[in-house]
Amino acid sequence: MRKPIIAGNWKMHMTVDEAKAFVQEVDGLVPSADQVDTVICAPFTHLSTLTELVQERPIAIGAQNMYFEEQGAFTGEISPVMLSSLGVTYVILGHSERRQYFNETDELVNAKAKAAHQHKLIPIICVGENLEEREKDETKEVVQKQLIGALQGLSSAEASASVIAYEPVWAIGTGKSSTAEDAGDVISFIRSIVEDQYDQQVASAVRIQYGGSVKPENIAEYMAHPDIDGALVGGASLKPTSFLQLLEGRS
Repeated sequence: MRKPIIAGNWKMHMTVDEAKAFVQEVDGLVPSADQVDTVICAPFTHLSTLTELVQERPIAIGAQNMYFEEQGAFTGEISPVMLSSLGVTYVILGHSERRQYFNETDELVNAKAKAAHQHKLIPIICVGENLEEREKDETKEVVQKQLIGALQGLSSAEASASVIAYEPVWAIGTGKSSTAEDAGDVISFIRSIVEDQYDQQVASAVRIQYGGSVKPENIAEYMAHPDIDGALVGGASLKPTSFLQLLEGRS
């Protein structure tokens, strides 16, 4: 039985003071860690403060991106060593906004995934098609290419420990969302790809989230599908009340 994982992706929102207030408001209300993995993926500027605030609390902190090198002349980048030293647990890799606006490739996502595992970070590897690809019925082809590229060279243990997030690009921040049936179909397909690349044991172990305009009103529909293990949530994770409702709707 895979444990659900609900991750809030705050993107470029919140000041440090607002982040502190958020944690204080949800304190004592988040389900225990044996029920669900609760994750907040915050801007780099917030990570040090948040990792200290959530100590002894059932909340893990994630970064929204990282570079794959440990150190060097890479102005503006953040290394896995830096994240690990802060007590960060998760890192989002290959989010569609990184692919779209910053030209990230499958090869780069793969290098980052390897570096994440090397430094004991859990990667949340994002895959998903854009609207044009969906309308051309290329969803599975696109997802397969992205996923195989991201997993290239990862061991069975590393693949099992990774989190995969299916995020159809056309549904992110648009208010539109894939139906639970469609999302479940693609996520079942993703699990079959993992089995093809590794084996049934790895495919059964890896957790796969859905992301794309997930909100308290629809999360239960997604979570009812046996292959959907959680959600990667943008806008609805920015308010304590709705974030808590997402956690309550996980089952």
